[in-house]
Amino acid sequence: MTPRELDILRLVATGSTNREIARRIHVSEGTVKNHVSRILTRLGLRDRTQAAVYARDRGLL
Repeated sequence: MTPRELDILRLVATGSTNREIARRIHVSEGTVKNHVSRILTRLGLRDRTQAAVYARDRGLL
């Protein structure tokens, strides 16, 4: 996973929306959606909730 994807995973795990993440890291919402989709695929997860649990369980928060 790229450093950017790790940043986005951490923000997803804190409950941030795609819009909030996009504003915070200065990219479009579409870019965030693409990153989130890639993260879910790489980790074999179904949704943002599973991503948040994954991040928490691995001490990424």
